[in-house]
Amino acid sequence: MSVGELILFGIIKFIAIVFGWVMLVATVLTLMERKQSAFMQNRVGPNRAFVFGKKFPLSAFIGHLLSDALKVLVKEDFEPPRANKWLHLLGPGIAVIPAWLLWVVIPFGPGPMPGAEGDHPFLIANLNVGVLFMFAVMSLSVYGATLGAWASNSAYSLLGGLRTAAQMISYEVTLGLNLVGVFMIFGSTRLNDIIWGQGQSAWGIFLQPVGFVLFLVASIAETKRAPFDLPEAESELAAGYFTEYSSMRFAVYSLGEFIGIVAVAAVAVCCFLGGWQIPWVETPVDASGVPIYGWLTVAQIAIFLFKMVIFIWLQMQIRWTLPRFRYDQLMKLGWLYLLPLSLLNLVVTAIIMYAVR
Repeated sequence: MSVGELILFGIIKFIAIVFGWVMLVATVLTLMERKQSAFMQNRVGPNRAFVFGKKFPLSAFIGHLLSDALKVLVKEDFEPPRANKWLHLLGPGIAVIPAWLLWVVIPFGPGPMPGAEGDHPFLIANLNVGVLFMFAVMSLSVYGATLGAWASNSAYSLLGGLRTAAQMISYEVTLGLNLVGVFMIFGSTRLNDIIWGQGQSAWGIFLQPVGFVLFLVASIAETKRAPFDLPEAESELAAGYFTEYSSMRFAVYSLGEFIGIVAVAAVAVCCFLGGWQIPWVETPVDASGVPIYGWLTVAQIAIFLFKMVIFIWLQMQIRWTLPRFRYDQLMKLGWLYLLPLSLLNLVVTAIIMYAVR
């Protein structure tokens, strides 16, 4: 394929993955979270937007998704009179685009074995620095929340934006350190190679159990979810960094949070849960190391998505189980406990690898 064809094919894959899967899942999660919170709090939850009447209760699921979309589209788009107009407009977009770009390096199906040459049909860009690209992109999302908060010219928003910046700096370090242990073991920063390595030895969750737990805690803080939702603490800051947002701009911020949940789940699946690998099932490859695609490939994509759903459910379960931390507790947990434990985990990993090899 020529360079132009590769670029075009990459754009098509990006649109299909992000808008055909990620955005769809994030939209469904906006309703599922309300239903799950209602179930855990012994409430009914949203159940009135029937499309085909009460004889078809599942039609309320579709009805609520449609009514939510219609509501944010027709709601008044308020802009604070003293806000910075352009930054206030750009803030939500800057927050959501990094979550989209993360999918450029996430393989949701089998690709060539490490060292083999060939196209990866289930990966947009097979970068040598896939994990490092992921770190760089994830760190950009803080700008959307912080700039949007500052541009609103509101004390509540500004406090939420400052909390966002401090929180993401604190937990970004821990998040990265716990992935470093994974690519130390598998000797590559390509997610595709890491997944192949887990199929040939063991899943990352068994090789890095402490790293997985610390990654889970840091990822919840990274996505600003309870019990680490201090940037949008409604009891203190009205709604935090997006207090002055409404209509579709508010919806984009909200969707960005759910897209982050899906992205974190995908990263966890790739690095700790074997990616598209099915336990005790070997992926058939040809003489050059390229997978032979067939019905097994469909099952591998399905198992990848299933693992993602399980991890998303786990994040939502934690969100409605634990109470919110105080801000000083949040910072103390990040800097005094998670960071030293992450460094200790790296040191122990290095010692064990040296002793074994």
